[in-house]
Amino acid sequence: MNRTIIVTDSTSDIPPALAEKYDIEVVPLTLMFGDQSYRDNVDMTPEQFYERLPNSQKLPTTSQPSPVEYVNVYRSILDQYPGSPILSFHISSGLSGTFQSAMLAKSMLEEDGEEITVVDSLSASYGFGVMVVHAARLAAEGKEPQEILEAVETLRQSRKLYFLVDTLEYLQKGGRIGKASAFLGTLLNIKPILSIDAEGIIYAVEKVRGRKKAVARMIELFKNDLPGVDKINVAVGHTAEPASGEEFLSELDKHFTLEEKVLTNIGPVVGSHVGNGTLAVFIWPA
Repeated sequence: MNRTIIVTDSTSDIPPALAEKYDIEVVPLTLMFGDQSYRDNVDMTPEQFYERLPNSQKLPTTSQPSPVEYVNVYRSILDQYPGSPILSFHISSGLSGTFQSAMLAKSMLEEDGEEITVVDSLSASYGFGVMVVHAARLAAEGKEPQEILEAVETLRQSRKLYFLVDTLEYLQKGGRIGKASAFLGTLLNIKPILSIDAEGIIYAVEKVRGRKKAVARMIELFKNDLPGVDKINVAVGHTAEPASGEEFLSELDKHFTLEEKVLTNIGPVVGSHVGNGTLAVFIWPA
């Protein structure tokens, strides 16, 4: 039986050690500072990016891999593992054209009869990275593609996510959230709590005054989302500030029993849309 091969893009923000452990093929998006381009998490580390971003006079731009890049990735996999099915998971189509690029690549290979399934995660960062890792674990156990997809969908529906940003400036300038919300986010030390809806679009949940109160409110929201649930798995994404992630885990530990815990960097491409000081939290029942 051929093992299912798992592919994703770099906006999944999967820790490199996990990607390596589960043989996940990660296709990088591109980040551009002026006329210089960098492959996400390859040519520029999160540490380098967040040090440079606040001093950049012009916001960086990003671009998804081309369909040809995905064709090359899929062909390379199929040459190495002939006949193996491929599951390719990507950032929400409501936030990026990456999913569409992968779909076009799939269509280019359909005549060859290859089994490639491209999945719109309807999420971003480790909000779908956790789905990819779960899929890769099941693939390593020899599960069939359909069984993997069903398990991933179950996880997607049970996983809850919120992220806290210091400013809405980056999301507004990148066209990911409206100007009015960006304006409100600058008032009176307001810290917006955001999430992603069922269609994969970012929306404002609440605006809380002060970061400490915002963190406490995020935990309240999680408790409301998972009534009666004690044991959870949690992943915290941070902007090259692991101490902020550890602090949140410490607060969360007062309210839940934490099983699996993952700390990960929010990579440069996602970071270019949310900015320094962002904290993204993803939890699901253990």
